[in-house]
Amino acid sequence: MIDKDDNLQVPVVVPAAGIGKRMASDIPKQYLTLAGKTILEHTVERLLAHPNVSKVIVALNSEDTFFNKLPLNDNPDVITVTGGSERCDSVLAGLKQVKDSPVAMVHDAARPCLTHEDISQLINHYQQTGRGAILASRVRDTMKRTNADNQISHSESRDNLWHALTPQLFATGLLIEALEKALAAKQTITDEASAMEYCNHPADVVVGRADNIKVTQPEDLDLAQFILKQQQRTVE
Repeated sequence: MIDKDDNLQVPVVVPAAGIGKRMASDIPKQYLTLAGKTILEHTVERLLAHPNVSKVIVALNSEDTFFNKLPLNDNPDVITVTGGSERCDSVLAGLKQVKDSPVAMVHDAARPCLTHEDISQLINHYQQTGRGAILASRVRDTMKRTNADNQISHSESRDNLWHALTPQLFATGLLIEALEKALAAKQTITDEASAMEYCNHPADVVVGRADNIKVTQPEDLDLAQFILKQQQRTVE
């Protein structure tokens, strides 16, 4: 356990260098419009509105031509860095901008429905335990394992099985070190927790809301818009 600081300021890295091939769109998915704003704007603005978020570091594609047209470009609490070919490269570039911060969060650019409640839960967990953690939701559906021909070989038990979400929060220096080691060993890094796992660092799960969806497929846009409207009504 560490000393709790209600004013703990945590930077957030948002990897946004991807091109979103699965969205079948001419522009990267983070720049698609949702309820009058781009997905990236919703995501970053929601993060910055939380009292414990100090700044947001957005990792952009080197050929990005969209970000500088957004109002976010003029926000002093938003820093941009050049991302890499893989998510982990972008995260690493962002983390190095805040390496002096004790802890940092990483959040997907395409998760605009994140609630402040979930952010607070993640930060509180760290302050209570001293351990890093990720937001996650329990697997509810029956899980099937298939062979290369998409034929079912068996059903997987749902016990202790989770959907990994973001944000993910870890000690900054430890996460940088874990990412660098995993990359050097050519490990497949799908999220920050997988780098921590590779280096045998503890990573806990904090139960998050299932509506913290990631916009990946075209049909996700309508669902995200519905969720945002419902969340706004709750706030009002």
